[in-house]
Amino acid sequence: MSQGETILESEGHQTRHNVTINVKHLTRVEGHGNISVNVRDGEITKLELAIVESPRFFESFLRGRSWREAPHITCRICGICSVGHTTASVHAMEAACGIHVSAQTDRLRKLILFGEELQSHWLHLYFLAMPDYLGVGSVIPLATSHPDVVKRALRMKKLANDMCAVVGGRHIHPIAIHVGGLTHFPEPHSLRDLKQRLESARDDVREMVDLFSTLAVPQYDRDTEYLSLKDVQGSEYAFYDGSIVSTKDPAPTPVSKYRERVIEDIVPHSAAKHCRTPISETYAVGALARFNNNHEQLHPAATAVAERLGLTPICMNPFHNNTAQLVETVHCVEASIELIDQILTVGVKPEALVPPSKFDRGVGSAEVPRGILFHEYGVDSAGKIDMANLVIPTGQNLANIEADMRDIVPRLLDEGMDTQAITRRLETLVRAYDPCISCATHFLDVKWVN
Repeated sequence: MSQGETILESEGHQTRHNVTINVKHLTRVEGHGNISVNVRDGEITKLELAIVESPRFFESFLRGRSWREAPHITCRICGICSVGHTTASVHAMEAACGIHVSAQTDRLRKLILFGEELQSHWLHLYFLAMPDYLGVGSVIPLATSHPDVVKRALRMKKLANDMCAVVGGRHIHPIAIHVGGLTHFPEPHSLRDLKQRLESARDDVREMVDLFSTLAVPQYDRDTEYLSLKDVQGSEYAFYDGSIVSTKDPAPTPVSKYRERVIEDIVPHSAAKHCRTPISETYAVGALARFNNNHEQLHPAATAVAERLGLTPICMNPFHNNTAQLVETVHCVEASIELIDQILTVGVKPEALVPPSKFDRGVGSAEVPRGILFHEYGVDSAGKIDMANLVIPTGQNLANIEADMRDIVPRLLDEGMDTQAITRRLETLVRAYDPCISCATHFLDVKWVN
């Protein structure tokens, strides 16, 4: 629901803009967020993306639990990014416990992470973002007007979910990924079936690209720092691991020193923290950030799609985060096919979990669909978790979304947009970031009480 007014009155050579926008609650996003904008006499007097979810206390849940339990607790933060949280969690706990897993474990974990990137991107692009560009309120009308598109979307999402199940033991909240390795090992016939379905999905992806190439992306850009992981010593497009880089500071920083690059702040209007870097008041993470920092490491098929869609680095149009997600789906399909070939060539063999050699502090990271995710744990001498910090991608994007909104509203007013059109554009802007709002409200700092 949204309401507002736009008043344009001429006073000499000046135009007075009075605008009131209140959106409660933003639709087609995960979680609850409100948009509030007040403009008086051409000046923004209030602009907030208010996160009104109740805070979630996963850091507190972890304290006192066994080192073994961290990934199985934190994967429940999100049903969409459960594999991503599991990945960051095992990375962090293995660093804390001095564990080094096998190459087979890494390959299978990468495959399931590709599956999650695909299911989330396809969900967002088809069901959440596309209605903005087709002028409908949800995907429901599209089931009648574009039935083949909706059937294709469901077919593609099922494939991605099945990828997660083959490796993780079930479609969400994987039960087979543990600190030190895996406890489920996919059969060759399951992997061959996945490969065949991924190869067949190339036709669906091509039709998806054809569809999105017809949609008009709003023209907008703002100088922005884009932060992500990067494989600085290899050629992989970084999802599974890497070092921290940004478009404004490409010098790599080890994940263990993430606090040097990511600074969290409490803000009064949000149950989620805002983030900044030492050189920028806001920054962006996600598919567009990964593309900007890693475009040279994309699969050639994905590079060709980026060129077709007009996506070139360094892109600072947040609406093109959708475009970058589509490019990444092409990369993930092709990379998954190649990875399955590697796994089948080497063969899958049961392996015992690697035990801990120490208990200390550890940091882990992964690129989940919405951006770079950090998990940090401290483990005491008895193997109990005594500290935890989780930095969620949507929380890192919130300040940047507000900065985009503050910059774009005057531009839209100058273009003569009325309140309804401005409201739609702001909603589309927020959805372009693909926010997972509940995940972002991950920690209530004691400062809130004061």
